[in-house]
Amino acid sequence: MSALTLYGIKNCDTMKKARKWLDEQGQTYHFHDYKTAGIDQAHLEQWCNEHGWEKILNRAGTTFRKLDDASKADLDQAKAITLMLAQPAMIKRPVLDLGERTLVAFKPELYAAAFADLA
Repeated sequence: MSALTLYGIKNCDTMKKARKWLDEQGQTYHFHDYKTAGIDQAHLEQWCNEHGWEKILNRAGTTFRKLDDASKADLDQAKAITLMLAQPAMIKRPVLDLGERTLVAFKPELYAAAFADLA
């Protein structure tokens, strides 16, 4: 299996849970902090095409809620990607790149099932 990459923000509580779970399972992974290292449009497009931009854009977060109404209006994939590129904190986290597919958000049972499928 190729190296895993975990995308997210270092200090996020959900990220800490995902990292702890991966560590406890003995999974080796690279951590990409998109708040400090950024994220490129190609990754966002891939994730949105795989899961739908509605799942990738974190509308529940403070960063999105603080946007003006014009920025929140008439959202589509292109506009969502533009917002996430400008403010990576709006990207749902974590995103775990398994190589063939990605997992968005962290639920221990989903991670366990995905790793069982890879075995």
